[in-house]
Amino acid sequence: MNRTTLSLIAGATALAAVTGFAAVSAPDPGSAEQRTGAAATLPVERTGLLCPRPSTSDLAETTYTSFAPVTEGADGKGTAVLRAAAQQSAPDDDGTSEDGKDGENGSADEKGEKDAAKDDKAGKPVLQLQEPGKPVTTEADGADAPALVGTADGRFASGWTAQQTTEVAAGTGRGLQGVACSAADTQFWFPGASTDGSRTDYIHLTNPDDSAAVVDIELYGKDGELETTVGEGITVKPRSAEPVLLSTLTAEKQTDVTVHVVVRSGRVGAAVQALDDETGGDWLPASADPSGRLVLPGIPKDATAVRLVAFTPGDADVDLKVRLASPSGLITPAGNETLHVKGGMTAAFDLGDLTRGEAGSLVLTAPDGSVPVVAAVRVLRGEGGKQESAFIPAARPVETRATALDNTAEGTTLSVTAPEGDAEIKVTASAGTKGGTPQTKTYSIKSGTTQDIEAPVPAGLKGSYALTVETRAGGPVYASRTLASTEGGVPFFTVQPLPDDRGMVAVPDASENLSVLQR
Repeated sequence: MNRTTLSLIAGATALAAVTGFAAVSAPDPGSAEQRTGAAATLPVERTGLLCPRPSTSDLAETTYTSFAPVTEGADGKGTAVLRAAAQQSAPDDDGTSEDGKDGENGSADEKGEKDAAKDDKAGKPVLQLQEPGKPVTTEADGADAPALVGTADGRFASGWTAQQTTEVAAGTGRGLQGVACSAADTQFWFPGASTDGSRTDYIHLTNPDDSAAVVDIELYGKDGELETTVGEGITVKPRSAEPVLLSTLTAEKQTDVTVHVVVRSGRVGAAVQALDDETGGDWLPASADPSGRLVLPGIPKDATAVRLVAFTPGDADVDLKVRLASPSGLITPAGNETLHVKGGMTAAFDLGDLTRGEAGSLVLTAPDGSVPVVAAVRVLRGEGGKQESAFIPAARPVETRATALDNTAEGTTLSVTAPEGDAEIKVTASAGTKGGTPQTKTYSIKSGTTQDIEAPVPAGLKGSYALTVETRAGGPVYASRTLASTEGGVPFFTVQPLPDDRGMVAVPDASENLSVLQR
């Protein structure tokens, strides 16, 4: 094996060590990237996603959706499978036979027998993609809908996205609850959780691996870290999901809490399910990593109340500068120009009807970006006893591409903001789950603004569809998608930020990597 190949494999191995799943193959040594010495950008060839258990309510109706965009340069073969957490994929689920040959080389009968054997060993898939560019869905009712663990490889891996959307007709947490399935990691921050008596908040931990994961859960309230009784050394069994009720970890009842999940060994997926007795509930995804500049995109324009929760790790206090990216530009909310956050303590601020009937995104900035912060907002729609809640955490930008699933012709709002510079985006509506032709539009987003864009809808749509956002120029761009409906006069809704799908990876230039070997 020559040194060029060794260098590229080392780069891919390092990537897999960081992400846990992502994998790429080396480009052809004769390719343009290698001849010119430029880094090659290649589709990820293997990735994984985890979906938490949707609900404990017998009234819950859940839709799981899976989708992979068509990606130029991706492998022509592959799979994308989601299974119940206790039914991980079989070792040979990559489409190869036991002797290492492509499974498609066998007869149809042999392939069918092999697929049946896989299903017996791993459990039948809950959801499996058939082709890139077309989403697939399945439904589950009641409290028995499982947490899911999935992998995608080959042509499905780059940009693979999955979502679960649950409607709960009545009871604690009634409303529309949605969450995008996420990758496993070793650390998460959740500002905006609660241990108050009116809330039932769970941290859902999902372990995709063959060995147990050990997790610590730290809680921070208005006066600092809360004393916990059983928050350390929580074991999550292999290929299983563990919901932990936050109020059982501490005797302290606080309205606003920041949850810090640290994985001692292994890796997990994590999300907070926040359920309220009066104002419904939704999923609280993890905030973007602590930073001196945060963007919380897509606050609904008809929000009747916005509550910001922020936390800064460490001992340093910070005065956060608060701005709203509106359709006309960045503005400073009256009375909330700066917000003081004490080091190691959770701070909450009621911002009222912040958006005043217009699309908006919050932009938070620490002086000189010197103090890192995590943040999220809790948003209410409706009035009196007919209110519903959702959460928007600080989001990562759409660097290249991001996708939102389970969209319908009515009730879908795509919100995009470019707080630092003009940007151009391309939005593609996929084929529908039951029929329809993809449509694409481009949009210009002015610097400092948030736009609720009129997203394309597939021609002849039947079923639901995916919306894929691509950054074409400028930026950075941040985006979120809101699903909304009205049930019994209550404005059901859920908001999902759209982080980059990380479907492409830059492979370092081999000639540069050789410098260490040639000393």
